[in-house]
Amino acid sequence: MNEQLEKLLEDIGFMSQSLLEIVQGVRQTVKATAAVSSLDISETVKYGGILFSAKSAFGGVFAYKQHVSLEFSLGANFSDPHKVLEGSGKFRRHIKLTSIDEIAAKHVAKYITQALHQGDK
Repeated sequence: MNEQLEKLLEDIGFMSQSLLEIVQGVRQTVKATAAVSSLDISETVKYGGILFSAKSAFGGVFAYKQHVSLEFSLGANFSDPHKVLEGSGKFRRHIKLTSIDEIAAKHVAKYITQALHQGDK
């Protein structure tokens, strides 16, 4: 893990241990989901959060005061059977997470899978 990423995670932990737990849970879910598809994920600290890239950049995770937001660059193109995507922009959508349990409850891995394969279409 690079120094920038370590510092960001440390800062999030100082702000809130529960937010850090959610961010770490999202990171683990992204890595595990990518591993199923044999994709390598890179993480870059940018815009105050962690951006994820595989074949190309596909999203990021950002900690705010009361929640964590998992952002998808082209989320407007996703299927949303669980009705968890928020946002109304032309391209981006996000999932708002307020507890570690919501990672599973909001089916985050299924949306990450869509993000990872958006270039396959």
